Amino acid sequence: MKARSLAEHSSPHVAIITGFFMPYGNPPAAETDGPIGCAQLAAGLHRVGIPVRIVTDSMCFHAVKVAVFAAGVPANVPFDIVPVADNSNDAIASILNFWSSLEKPVYHIISIERAGLADDGIIRNMKGQDITDHTAFLHLLFNNPKFISIGIGDGGNEIGMGNISREVIKENIRYGERIACVTSCNYLIVCGVSNWGATALLGAISLLRPEWKAGIFEGLNPDVEFHILETIVNAGLAVDGITGVQSLTVDNLFWDFHAQVLQMMIEII
Repeated sequence: MKARSLAEHSSPHVAIITGFFMPYGNPPAAETDGPIGCAQLAAGLHRVGIPVRIVTDSMCFHAVKVAVFAAGVPANVPFDIVPVADNSNDAIASILNFWSSLEKPVYHIISIERAGLADDGIIRNMKGQDITDHTAFLHLLFNNPKFISIGIGDGGNEIGMGNISREVIKENIRYGERIACVTSCNYLIVCGVSNWGATALLGAISLLRPEWKAGIFEGLNPDVEFHILETIVNAGLAVDGITGVQSLTVDNLFWDFHAQVLQMMIEII
């Protein structure tokens, strides 16, 4: 259903939301999980003619932009950047007004590894640390019922995890009771690493639209994905989301493991 809602839409226009800032990283930076999946999803959709735009905040913008361009997404793909400040509400309202004025309005919003509010109004990382002051309120986009919304996450604290009961997250995730995000979505993709969920979504779309398969898979391979990872890490723009250090890893998993998972998904599809 997640992929079908997009593959069978008569006039799709997708906004992809990502960027998880790590204020406790060394150095503080966006994490490697999220921007890579966003870049691959944007590139794949763009290659088959689906208009895309990227939404992130001012703390993560440079990492996301570099990742997207490293994936081969053209420079004319628009970015909507929300400042990390008290006026997030105004910025979100401005984006919504702009989207509704477009000749082809946004119909789908897809969040990939983006932190959202817990039930006490605090945004926390996987260790339960407060990162609210370093995170724009992009979850507010998911309060608008006119969008078809998809959330992709792996830790319980991401946008979309409100679809899962807090009790389930509490029982299965360390610090789950504190970090569980309350923001829900129409369709939730839960995966071991959020970047994998973006690849899986592209694969499912290609099965529903076989004529798109060649375009989607043109740049969907381990070499391209490693190039994206290497580019954002070597530029000093991203850190591992678990260790908080600059390394060619995602969620403390070495690249060879990610490459195997990606290759398996490609072969299955």
